[in-house]
Amino acid sequence: MNTKIHPLSREVITYSQFVSRLTSIAGIVLLIIFFVSPSILFANNLSIFDKGKSTLTPKPTPKKQSWAEKLGFPAGKKVFLLHIDDVGMCPEANNSTYNYIEKGFLNSAAVMMPCANAEEVILWSNKHPKADIGLHLTLTSEWKNHRWGPITDPKKVPGLIDPDGKLWHEVPDVVMHASAKEVETEIRAQIEKSIALGHRPDHIDTHMGTLYGSPEYVKVFLKVAEEYHIPGNIIDVTNPLVAADFKKQGYPITEEVINTVRNYKLPQLDNFTSVGPGVTYEIKRKNFFTMVKALNTGLTEIIFHPSVPTENLKSITGSWQQRGWEGDLFADPVVIKFLKDEGIIITDWKEIMKRFEARK
Repeated sequence: MNTKIHPLSREVITYSQFVSRLTSIAGIVLLIIFFVSPSILFANNLSIFDKGKSTLTPKPTPKKQSWAEKLGFPAGKKVFLLHIDDVGMCPEANNSTYNYIEKGFLNSAAVMMPCANAEEVILWSNKHPKADIGLHLTLTSEWKNHRWGPITDPKKVPGLIDPDGKLWHEVPDVVMHASAKEVETEIRAQIEKSIALGHRPDHIDTHMGTLYGSPEYVKVFLKVAEEYHIPGNIIDVTNPLVAADFKKQGYPITEEVINTVRNYKLPQLDNFTSVGPGVTYEIKRKNFFTMVKALNTGLTEIIFHPSVPTENLKSITGSWQQRGWEGDLFADPVVIKFLKDEGIIITDWKEIMKRFEARK
């Protein structure tokens, strides 16, 4: 017969007696736990009686799959969509965009359809079908002297019009005055104008983040994207860390917005950011490197606003120097080598949609 020595009394007991005592002790412990906190016993993430596990061992929480992984990119990689914004705003922005795309440095850009130099970009895109050209849906006109109005007849969207007959300067002004219906009317008009010129946009996004300015605008943005089956730069705010970050930036990421994004039927971004400033080109480049190293893995869109620095650009915006440097940044051999050494994967919306459709 197997025997055990009780550690306290040192008495000899039978194996069955030993088991009996242990069972009694366990019963008392469980009874105490039940009265103190019964939820502990029934929590889904606790496996009290699992074989080979200690009492109250938490079950591992499955890691949420990133959108990069959902689209078939390698796990644990940083996948960047390097995106040119504000195309069509002026000739300087257009020329910088043509340079990047025609020379093969980058491939993704978005056009501001209400601007005077937008139409030429759409006609250019018709001759460059491999380029990923979308629309930078525009509901604001932020500069002091270089301004524009809506595509829609102003009488049909009075809430979008400021006292000067142009689009409002700032996002809060739009949110204060324009209904979601007026916003929807205008962004549909911008898409339809591009289509009428021969180019169906490869993607759509939002100038100055206006379409994230209210939950109702977000609904319109996602609805239009789904109806046209054109992907929007929709950020996966169902990720609590991402939602918290955008809340800090002032965006109204409410539960309503999170649920709207959760039900969106097209691909999403894991994160979204922009190329930051620098007091010199070298510092700007260094700051970009620092940001890249700090970003999490997954699919991140990084926007920037390249332009050729001219006297005309200087008359439009005080950020002309930053925009000029951004016209050089991604053709810089140092930057190209850095991205390669970091193992960064560069993509665009055309590839994203191709991968997305292949999942079906």
